[in-house]
Amino acid sequence: MIENKKEGLDLNKAIEGLNKRAGANDTAVGKCAKYVRWALENGGMKTWGATEIEQRPNYACNYGPFLLHKGFIEVSNGDYKKGDIVVIESFSGHKAGHIQMYNGKNWVSDFIQNYFYPGRAYRKAEPNYKTYRWE
Repeated sequence: MIENKKEGLDLNKAIEGLNKRAGANDTAVGKCAKYVRWALENGGMKTWGATEIEQRPNYACNYGPFLLHKGFIEVSNGDYKKGDIVVIESFSGHKAGHIQMYNGKNWVSDFIQNYFYPGRAYRKAEPNYKTYRWE
């Protein structure tokens, strides 16, 4: 159980919702941004608004500024904590990039991942990524 230190997002509810939805899929279904967005909404975060920065991005790789605006902070990669979100850059053949949340055991997106990177192409390319934390 994560102690929620600030208002705006209940990480426990977000992770619970993400695990439930993603657990129904054996492999990626191409909807990582939607699943992580649903998780944030499940945790009580508003993901829409009148201004561009308040509106959720279409592509996973563009979620960094949105998360910062919502109150996440960027942290060093590694030493991941439950609730951390990683945004992976786009690369050749994968223009949307990828977004995933750590549930304390696995990385979860639109499926429960076995590895940090969601698939072979990502593991081969090892694209850059940034980590965001709700503190």
